[in-house]
Amino acid sequence: MEGSVYIRLRHRLQVRPESSIQLENTAQIIAPEHYLQAIRKIVLHKVTKEDKNIIILDLMRVISQIKSVLPNVDVQTIGPSQTIVEVVYKRKKVSPALFAAVWLLLFIGAAMAIMNFHEDVSMREVHQRLYLMMTGKEDPHPLLFQVPYSFGLGLGMILFFNHVFRKRINEEPSPLEVEMFNYQQDLDQYVIMHENKESMKHLDDD
Repeated sequence: MEGSVYIRLRHRLQVRPESSIQLENTAQIIAPEHYLQAIRKIVLHKVTKEDKNIIILDLMRVISQIKSVLPNVDVQTIGPSQTIVEVVYKRKKVSPALFAAVWLLLFIGAAMAIMNFHEDVSMREVHQRLYLMMTGKEDPHPLLFQVPYSFGLGLGMILFFNHVFRKRINEEPSPLEVEMFNYQQDLDQYVIMHENKESMKHLDDD
C-alpha cells in the first residue's frame, strides 16, 4: 500500500455551471494520508459555457494530473475508464396550466389506448358470453364482470409500475424503470463513443 494510490472513477457525476471538478468528487481514492491530502483537491476540469451539458473525463487525464503532483507515485486503477459529468443548469418553472394540459392529454391518450385495445379483442362480447354462461341470461351491459374488471385493471397497472403516485410499493424495480436504466446505459455508451470520435478528429486536424 505504501507508495501506491488506488482510484476508482465514478460512472456519472452532476455539477453546477462554472464549478471546478475535483478529483475527490470524480473518484473514490484509497491512499496513504499524506498522498491523499496532496491529490484529493486536484482540479481536473473547470466547467465553462463551451462544455454545454456533457463532459467526459478520461482515466488517462486523471492519472496525468495525479502524476503532475506526485511524479513517483504508483497509480492503480479499478473500474470504469471514463466519468460522465452532467452539467445541471437551473430549470425553468413549468406553469400549472401547461402541466395540467400535458397530464390531461396523457390521461386521455392512455384511456383511448385501453379502450381501443379492448375493442380490438372484443372484450365486451367476452363479458357478455361469460355472463350468459354463468347466469343463463343475456345482458348487453354485464356490470357483474365489467365493474370488477375495471378495478382490477387499475390495480394491475399500479402493481406493474410499482408506484402509487410518488410512493414505491416495494424495492423491486418496475419494468419501466429497468427499461429506463437500459436506455440510460446505452445513452452513456453513445456519449462516450461520440466524445472519443470527436477527440480523434481534433487530433487528426492538428
